[in-house]
Amino acid sequence: MWKGRFQQETAPAVQRFTESISFDWRLYKFDIQGSIAHAQGLEKAGLLSQQELQEIVSGLRAIEQEIDEDRFQFRSDLEDIHMNIESALTARIGAAGAKLHTARSRNDQVALDLRLYLRDETDRIRERIASLQRVLVECAAKYQETILPGYTHLQRAQPVLFAHHLLAYVQMLARDRDRFSDARDRINCMPLGSGALAGSTIALDREHIAKLLGFSTVTHNSMDAVSDRDFVAEFLFAVALTGVHLSRLSEDLILFASSEFRFIRISDRYSTGSSLMPQKKNPDVCELTRGKTGRLIGNLMSLLTTLKGLPMTYNRDLQEDKEAVFDSIDQIKLVLEVYTGMIPEIEVDSQRTREAAADPGMLATDLADYLVLRGLPFRQAHEVIGRLVAYATEQKKDFADLKFEEYRKFSDKFERDLYSILDLDRAIDQRTAVGAPSTKNVEAELEAWNAVLREHP
Repeated sequence: MWKGRFQQETAPAVQRFTESISFDWRLYKFDIQGSIAHAQGLEKAGLLSQQELQEIVSGLRAIEQEIDEDRFQFRSDLEDIHMNIESALTARIGAAGAKLHTARSRNDQVALDLRLYLRDETDRIRERIASLQRVLVECAAKYQETILPGYTHLQRAQPVLFAHHLLAYVQMLARDRDRFSDARDRINCMPLGSGALAGSTIALDREHIAKLLGFSTVTHNSMDAVSDRDFVAEFLFAVALTGVHLSRLSEDLILFASSEFRFIRISDRYSTGSSLMPQKKNPDVCELTRGKTGRLIGNLMSLLTTLKGLPMTYNRDLQEDKEAVFDSIDQIKLVLEVYTGMIPEIEVDSQRTREAAADPGMLATDLADYLVLRGLPFRQAHEVIGRLVAYATEQKKDFADLKFEEYRKFSDKFERDLYSILDLDRAIDQRTAVGAPSTKNVEAELEAWNAVLREHP
């Protein structure tokens, strides 16, 4: 690449140190896609003949097929995917191949490849998120009438529907899909034509090339274009936050599947056992998801740390972005695939969850609301019910076991209809505000999500 300037061969250790072909080979389809569009731009500018363009396109397609079929020999001495493909092309077609790099640098070439790659992977990840949303909605519909405790501080708080609990994660994943969509808008900007940092004295029709590649716009500052990795950081943030949401779901499933909760059973197909203890059934898929989320966050931090001290414009440090990107994509796609298979096979013990939700203390707030509706200020009602809870605990009685006269000792606002407040199903259906977990609300949400996921696959 630079033999005209250098008099000595690169040291073997430096070749191993600087090569990236061992991982950036994954960009080959996008490198070829970008090179074909660049060649078309060169032909449009009169720098390639129609015959040369055809030779280049045919040669690149042949190389692509060889890589697809695992017949292409990558060379580490050529450093990266860009030079491996260009060198192979020139060896095959001669002078026309040597013309391909006209008005182009590896700096804008790698920026282009990475944007094309991330644009494609963004679409694939959004599809996988939608698939997971669908199975969560289906599971929610299957257990639509199941009641379980809602928790704060991991303490029983108020009753909710299991479907409402799952739909909370559907909502999170919807935000994740939106984030990827937003990130895609900034990914979809073409840097090709920026050269090494200052463009080229050979001006190509960048808008035409962008149109060929499906970009919505082109970059407007050549220095920023080759050094910008904001779009990578934004993508990795979207991946990391999706991982965080799946990690939270994992934690719920781990707890719910434990012997202490016994709310759900995870399929044997998505569990593992113990090499020592025959009775064990471990939720390893969920645990690994929690662990992999640490990798996703780490990959984001790695990139941000690399970027924070870089001067303008391109610096070789930026080569370090690829392994973080590739790893994050591999991990999030795998987790989404596994969860999409696991969720439909989860069994919920609706009787067990209802028994847990029937804890009378969980309706304490409902009793406070009862007093509020009869004219007592909420803070006073809160205090009254707090003292009532302490009394019931001391007497070792549930709310339903307390006599009416005992209630009246704490407030004259209590009437005999107070016992209707202690009905679990009524408590659920009284939560009718938008976003609350009444049966009707959850039915409407299930219908709405089904419509959304049908309309926007």
